[in-house]
Amino acid sequence: MTTPLHSTLRRSLAIDGREYVVTLTSEALKLTLKGKRRGVELAWANLVNGEAALAVALQASLGAFPPAGQAKSPTPAPRHTSNSKTKGPHKKTRAAARSHDARQSRRHPR
Repeated sequence: MTTPLHSTLRRSLAIDGREYVVTLTSEALKLTLKGKRRGVELAWANLVNGEAALAVALQASLGAFPPAGQAKSPTPAPRHTSNSKTKGPHKKTRAAARSHDARQSRRHPR
């Protein structure tokens, strides 16, 4: 007798010296590099329908896993200007926000 898959099942796996994580859910199977979030995901419906080869080929063409020793090209960091007009408002601390709210409620009672 088999056990139904109700919750997520995660296992580590080493392939050619690289560490991966296999995640099984009731919807799909996902293979990711250890420490990363993105990976190759294959829905069980696609596997059963025979569309698995097409899905894997598509994801492989997008470069889900770079070859060993090669990292994906880093994306350049966004450039920030020093123009004060483009800067957003400063973030308040919780205490400052509470005291501001208290002052506002005293000035403008509802």
